[in-house]
Amino acid sequence: MRLVVIGCAGSYPSAEAAASSYLVQADDADGRTWNVLLDIGNGALSPLQRYGDPTALDAVAVSHLHSDHVADLVVLNVLRRYRPDGPLPAVDVWGPEGTQQRLADMAGKDPATELDGQFRFRTWDPAAPVRIGPLTLTPVPVEHPVPAFGLLVAGPSDEDPSRDVTLGYTGDTDECPGLDTLARTDLLLCEAGFRDGLDDHVRGIHLTGARAGAAAARGGSGRLVLTHLTAWEDPRDVVAHASRAYAGRIDVARPGAVFTL
Repeated sequence: MRLVVIGCAGSYPSAEAAASSYLVQADDADGRTWNVLLDIGNGALSPLQRYGDPTALDAVAVSHLHSDHVADLVVLNVLRRYRPDGPLPAVDVWGPEGTQQRLADMAGKDPATELDGQFRFRTWDPAAPVRIGPLTLTPVPVEHPVPAFGLLVAGPSDEDPSRDVTLGYTGDTDECPGLDTLARTDLLLCEAGFRDGLDDHVRGIHLTGARAGAAAARGGSGRLVLTHLTAWEDPRDVVAHASRAYAGRIDVARPGAVFTL
């Protein structure tokens, strides 16, 4: 299983990175590569064409409906629909209840009919993991001002395909039981959108570097990748705060980075 960072900027695209979007890839026993996109926020369609293939997606998994995690589904529809050789087959889009209406509101005129042609909308059920090729996605409810899910992804190891590995993607969350579930993984892709020492009193929205590190330590994460950092935060400071609680390897997500599990 491989994790490709498409976009990782917090809350809005920065000068260097699109908003949240991550491509998970895994090869099945026949050598076929499966592609699942975790979120596709503002500006992410551009780097998706550089680091992945928008025409080869097997599913899109949406953590929640804030625009920095879902907005570019609207323009992904355009790319897939208006091709010289004809529209692509519809792809499953998994998300919270109301995903289709949210996109329809953003898309404008006659959106429901058009979006239906490219996307089959599915609603997350935490009791019903989703199988996509060799990958299994389990939605995990997390703490955010809108209905939100982290995603627990299990799939074959690149080094030993007979062994499954796990990826925990937090989406946006504060500390909660769901975060601890996601942290019990080989790699925790964890947001740290708030600043230690400045935003500590604001709860129920985002994690800080310290909270992210503490979650990784509690869960025994094999590796911590920090993402969703704001443009005004120095990544070195976020890593320093996280490392006070977590002694394992810490990386900061960058566009185009590939993490192999």
